[in-house]
Amino acid sequence: MYILVTGGAGYIGSHTTLLLLQRGFNVIVFDNLSNSSYESIRRIEKLTNKEMIFIEGDVSNREDLEKVFTSYAIETVIHFAGLKSVNESIEKPLYYYHNNSMGTIILCEVMEQYNCKSLIFSSSATVYGNPSSLPIEETFPLHPTNPYGKSKLMVEEILKDLVTSDNTWRIAVLRYFNPVGAHISGEIGEDPHGTPNNLMPFIAQTAMGKQKKLYIFGNDYPTPDGTGVRDYIHVMDLAEGHLAALDKIESLNGLSIVNIGTGRGYSVFELLETFEKVSKKSIPYEVVARRSGDIAACYTDVSYAKKVLHWEAKRTLKEMCEDTWRWQQKNPYGYKKPRGKEL
Repeated sequence: MYILVTGGAGYIGSHTTLLLLQRGFNVIVFDNLSNSSYESIRRIEKLTNKEMIFIEGDVSNREDLEKVFTSYAIETVIHFAGLKSVNESIEKPLYYYHNNSMGTIILCEVMEQYNCKSLIFSSSATVYGNPSSLPIEETFPLHPTNPYGKSKLMVEEILKDLVTSDNTWRIAVLRYFNPVGAHISGEIGEDPHGTPNNLMPFIAQTAMGKQKKLYIFGNDYPTPDGTGVRDYIHVMDLAEGHLAALDKIESLNGLSIVNIGTGRGYSVFELLETFEKVSKKSIPYEVVARRSGDIAACYTDVSYAKKVLHWEAKRTLKEMCEDTWRWQQKNPYGYKKPRGKEL
């Protein structure tokens, strides 16, 4: 039996795939490489000294998926494949709704066709929008403010209806907060294409000199230092959360929704100062106007994850910064080699 990991060459998918192989699972990575690199697969196999099956394909392509399910006995699907940029989703909403929502519908149809009804789905804390209080619990109202978050909520609603129609499905929906960091080896990590959308890789690239300065969007929020506060979680803690969900998937009652974070928020200045200490670099920054749609603070209540998955995040902000900096230094161009040079 196999675990199928869609989007397994990407940032979170690659770290989860590494843990799956270390745990002895038979893994198939299914990825269209649109926002990832096959180099991550090579490095995972080298780190674990184990092989996986890699298939290039798209979850929106039914034929691609049917070939996988025809050829292999799939026990559970961990579904990472999807588009993830909030800004891009505002510019290209149809692209996001088709890829994230329709892609999942086609995946579930093929799973049902081959009697595979065990699914772990990557959702997002963006489904909550601007919460009226903190910390955020799974029962809070859902008000996503952008097409990316709305596409994730659409999928959640689809999965709820699916379980209602057929109670033999076992589905875990994991709502991530803010993944950061990299594997401790520095061999796999976050490899954004172009200018990073997320804070941590932007800080790391600024420390390396790839970006001229960090832009801080607003320092007048009602937070301790005026900058936005977020629940940053180490990607390896997040990957371990997926394995915890996999361990519990058969005992789940239909569909379970779980927030995955650390339970505390860090401000932009806290993250910046910690990264400067770790990297021993002074990182230039400029405070500019708030971005439309940004909220003051966002962090989760971790009690339900502890209760249902028997899991909690362990790594500190310092470790998040150390591992990010190690990855950035070892891979200044990400998984790509600069022209005319050998890394």
